[in-house]
Amino acid sequence: MVRIKERYLLVNILYPTELGTRTNLPDVVVLNQPTTDELTPVALLRAIRAEVAALFGDYGSGALEGGVKYLSPATSTFILRIARASYRFIWTALSFMNSVPVKNGKPCVFRVVHVSGTIRKAEEEAIRRARNLIFEAKGGQATKASDPLSNIFSTSNRSKPGASSGVPSEREAYDSDLEMGEVSND
Repeated sequence: MVRIKERYLLVNILYPTELGTRTNLPDVVVLNQPTTDELTPVALLRAIRAEVAALFGDYGSGALEGGVKYLSPATSTFILRIARASYRFIWTALSFMNSVPVKNGKPCVFRVVHVSGTIRKAEEEAIRRARNLIFEAKGGQATKASDPLSNIFSTSNRSKPGASSGVPSEREAYDSDLEMGEVSND
């Protein structure tokens, strides 16, 4: 029996336009504020499909299949399940989306923070990131950052040794695809 290959994208919704507007709150709290309860999985999926259709046309729309498996407005986090062959279409569409897909939605940034082959690993990463966010908000890092956008581009604690920046090199990206079985080793 053949297993259907899928990818699970863990996505955070960030609000960088409101940084610096609330002086009594740390930047990490303002950046990661809760999303409106009006956002539903159906509305989110509809907006993603519209963005994929606008960017990739009929080909992108035809390749799109999957759904929202988890949505938490409190943590502004959601998990998408998509076919392995088309997860990059979704990732690109999320990068181009710039507001919450509800009526009069606030400007935001959709950031894909983890790609996984199983929902279990995606859920574990979501829990780990939520804990780290709580520790940052309560702990010593809760002070105002000199560069508020540094929170968006911070690297994970699980970075590979020898990696100098948060952006993977071409070789590291190839190795990652090779590990996921998307590229042949020929």
